[in-house]
Amino acid sequence: DRAAEFHDTVGTGSYRIDLHPSTKPRTYVDVSSLPFQIPLGALIPVRMENMLPACKNLGVTHITNGCYRLHPVEWNIGEAAGALAAWCLNHDLTPRQVRNDEERLADFQRMLRNDLGFVLEWPTYAAITPR
Repeated sequence: DRAAEFHDTVGTGSYRIDLHPSTKPRTYVDVSSLPFQIPLGALIPVRMENMLPACKNLGVTHITNGCYRLHPVEWNIGEAAGALAAWCLNHDLTPRQVRNDEERLADFQRMLRNDLGFVLEWPTYAAITPR
């Protein structure tokens, strides 16, 4: 099984969906999840230009936030936001222009992967048989 794949991926994460209690009784949730991609679209606000989240404040649901809010995923989000800000300044573009243009997006993702070492897809490995 795999989680949904996003054409605009800027990283990966893997963590349990861990929702802390609210004001209602018995609201703690802790369930496993599949490794997932971080979509660039979640870093681009709907109503604002040139503002990027750097960790927990990206556009995801309450449930999804249960696995996006952990440090390893936050670090990836922050690094992607910083790389996107620098890319936009160097290319005189807005984040939305990068995400909404397939060629620009592919160039940005290539830079993330090849120059900065980002993992954009969860790797799959063949089973290893001992000899």
